[in-house]
Amino acid sequence: MRMGVKSALGIAVSVLLLWYAFKDIDLAQVVSALRGSDMLLWALCTIASQLIFPLRALRWRVILDPVAPRLPFGPLWRATAVGMMCNNVLPARAGEIVRVFVLARERREVPWSSAFASLAIDRAFDALSILLLLVIAILAPDFPKDFAIGGTPVRNSAVVMLALVTLLFVAYFALARWPHAVESLVGRVTSVVLPMHKDRIGALVHSLAAGLAVVRDPVRFLATFLWAMAHWLMNALAFWFGFRALGITAPFTAALFVQGVIAIGVSLPSSPGFFGVWEMLAKLSLPVYGVSEAQAVTWAIGFHVLSYIPITLIGAWYFMRMGLHLGDVEAAKEAEKRRITGEHEVVR
Repeated sequence: MRMGVKSALGIAVSVLLLWYAFKDIDLAQVVSALRGSDMLLWALCTIASQLIFPLRALRWRVILDPVAPRLPFGPLWRATAVGMMCNNVLPARAGEIVRVFVLARERREVPWSSAFASLAIDRAFDALSILLLLVIAILAPDFPKDFAIGGTPVRNSAVVMLALVTLLFVAYFALARWPHAVESLVGRVTSVVLPMHKDRIGALVHSLAAGLAVVRDPVRFLATFLWAMAHWLMNALAFWFGFRALGITAPFTAALFVQGVIAIGVSLPSSPGFFGVWEMLAKLSLPVYGVSEAQAVTWAIGFHVLSYIPITLIGAWYFMRMGLHLGDVEAAKEAEKRRITGEHEVVR
């Protein structure tokens, strides 16, 4: 695959942040800490970190059920594994599109448009769950009360964040239940407030509404949200097992906090697998709970490697077994570009 400007920028950012993460860290101390850590707890950490992928596949089945009822777990799992592998080794998060391509290739009854739209639902519910768990961590009694950013206590901002998360949940539900009314309202508001960006915002809302249409039923909407919460709670549990493996005594809510910081932070441009960004964010967030920077970086290395390798190997095995090629990835990306262009035309 060709390396674009964004990919080159991402690699440069990763290199810079890796330097920052390891600056002033004694690598010999890191190696010694990893050697002396609890291998059983690392094993539990690894298992929990891999369970999030079948959980994502199960959530995907709920999302797609209205357009492709009773999809078997196998194709959803294989597509998810291949997609995650591609996210880990290819630039520009190509795996998100690849998993749709793999599923549609194996299950012809899955419409391309619905499968692509499901990506928007996945991301939307991920964002909602991550933010909610982050707010819960900040409001928890064991969060350091004196922790502040720019002189403002973070706990004071958590109430505002909670209100925003609630508003986001209501907005998702309204867009799923009454898409045309919400799109019309957004169009009228942006015409007045942001006329220069009306078409772009309209296309974004239209795309999200198209995806959320399959969870219009309140029961399905709630089920999708609960699967997303299960996914991110399992991921936080994996974080916490990693803490305990290194003797870090931070509470479970610390895992929710660190997870939220990292999940938001990896939206920055970076190399495949988020190397550099991950370690830097761990170095910044875990010390909030009194953990040393050296321990934080040690945890980041151990967790990152153990969560990265299994799904990458599993996805690569399925990739080869299914006879896929990198050219298929390019074809999937081109199909997504055509879909987005078509949606822009519809909105206009």
